[in-house]
Amino acid sequence: MAMRQTLLAYFGHKWPMVDLAFSGITPYGYFLTSAYKDGKPMLHEGDTGDRIGTFWGHKGAVWGATLNATKAATAAADFTAKVWDAVLGDELMTLAHKYIVKTVYFMQDSNYLLTKGQDKLLLWCSEDKQILSADDKTSRLWDHATMTEVKSLNFNMSVSSTKYIPEGEILVITCGLSIAFHSAVSLDPITSFEAPATINSASLHPEKEFLVAGGEDFKLYKYFNHGEEFESYKGYFGPIHCVRFSRDGELYASGSEDRTLRLGQTVVGKTYGLWKCVLPEEESGELAKPKIGFPETTEEELEEIVSENSDCIYSSTPDVKA
Repeated sequence: MAMRQTLLAYFGHKWPMVDLAFSGITPYGYFLTSAYKDGKPMLHEGDTGDRIGTFWGHKGAVWGATLNATKAATAAADFTAKVWDAVLGDELMTLAHKYIVKTVYFMQDSNYLLTKGQDKLLLWCSEDKQILSADDKTSRLWDHATMTEVKSLNFNMSVSSTKYIPEGEILVITCGLSIAFHSAVSLDPITSFEAPATINSASLHPEKEFLVAGGEDFKLYKYFNHGEEFESYKGYFGPIHCVRFSRDGELYASGSEDRTLRLGQTVVGKTYGLWKCVLPEEESGELAKPKIGFPETTEEELEEIVSENSDCIYSSTPDVKA
């Protein structure tokens, strides 16, 4: 199987991006929030990446961000986590901590917010009945009601990311070269495989057929869920810190040390939001560079759109493995 796609990359920060999160589907589409080391987290249109606004208030690097339909939350080096009105951009509350805050995560009904510091991770799982924590080389499962440890899972090196998939109660854990699937209920292993380089983040498609992952070698990889690599992409100028699929699986976003936010379209050529990938016919056995087209948009309107969003750039065709 071979798939081709184009990447739509957005520049606009002088500092690296370290975290991002998609909202769920709303009557107005869906949204994307991004965390940067300059302390200025942003809200974006989910299907285009266009910047909506900036959340102002942190006095240190922002290490984590999360989002639901109406609220956003951020974690920062100024020893605070903040909750924001995602519609108006207003700060709703500040949660003081004794140390740098690295992670924020809403429970599924958004009544509670978990916060954690110093690269440690907390996640709601099992319909919010349990909490998963990642602490250096150990992942632990906790009972929410009693706050007692249920089970622990040890690794031979620090865990770089943990992603919870409610559908099927699956955990995607990255650690060194390893990408592993575990049960979120029992922490029992399901399957695992190794990438060519240290992986910082991985995200499983909602239909659980394939995943994207990125890390220290400046490349983005796509794997089938059993571990077979079928695509890899060059073009980044720094390690990839975070990768996330949109809730509908149509797009995935990645953030890098090179200060870019990039959106990838899962199905090439499918009209989605404002953009559609159009692949020219092959010439001399080689595929020409893909172009971005806007459905039912005239050339004059397209020039105006590009002018208004002059911080966007289109990257070249990725490496493809059959």
